Amino acid sequence: MLAAQRQERILERLRREGSVRVTDLVGDLSVSDMTVRRDLDTLEVRGALRKVHGGAVAPEGPRTEEPGFAAKSTLQAAQKHAVARAAAELVEPHSAVGLSAGTTTALVAEYLRERPGLTVITNSLHVAEVFHRSERSDQTVALTGGFRTPSDALVGPLALASVRGINLDTLVLGVHGMAERAGFTTPNLMESDTDHALVEAAETLVVAADSSKWDTVGLSTIAPLDRCDVLVTDDGLAPDARRTLEEHVGRLVITDVPPETG
Repeated sequence: MLAAQRQERILERLRREGSVRVTDLVGDLSVSDMTVRRDLDTLEVRGALRKVHGGAVAPEGPRTEEPGFAAKSTLQAAQKHAVARAAAELVEPHSAVGLSAGTTTALVAEYLRERPGLTVITNSLHVAEVFHRSERSDQTVALTGGFRTPSDALVGPLALASVRGINLDTLVLGVHGMAERAGFTTPNLMESDTDHALVEAAETLVVAADSSKWDTVGLSTIAPLDRCDVLVTDDGLAPDARRTLEEHVGRLVITDVPPETG
């Protein structure tokens, strides 16, 4: 088992139970006491946990919190639809497009269902299902293999092997958070590796992130802000955040969110 896989297993148990014991992890991971302690040291340096006598506890703050897909899909729904619609408009027909996992990118897929001639690479079960329902004969969809995360992303060595060596015209990337220093982030170490590989494969990087993602920092950085060619967000973005992003990303697209009715 790779170090990143072990550490993600530790974090999954920590999220589930709130604390972990070294002795339990030794048995669970089938590694030595020293290996577990090195993993805990690494995760503590990254802010993912706090070591205590005999084990570790969850830290304060949201860096490692990863709600499931269903829970996240109810948050900022109007903003996500507006962002997804605008991001989908940036994808050319008859192009190779990557779609990362996430609720916003699943909505992008909905807006791309009728786009002709797409070749789609994704590590998202939900994105693949959207295109499967469209039943278009002129679209090709490839779903990576891998381990399944709480957000229904496929990650790990199989996912990385599927992504490496491909060339994408455009990647639409969903993120957990974005900040000036940390860049675009996720709370999942292995998902970060897969997303980074997708970024490296893309000629054009489009990040689709609603305004609530600003100043949220996940555990692992996927890419710095200046790697982004186009950032699509909504009109709830604060003026200072807008200025910061305009200084760093290639182009900032601000979408209008329709007012609530009823």
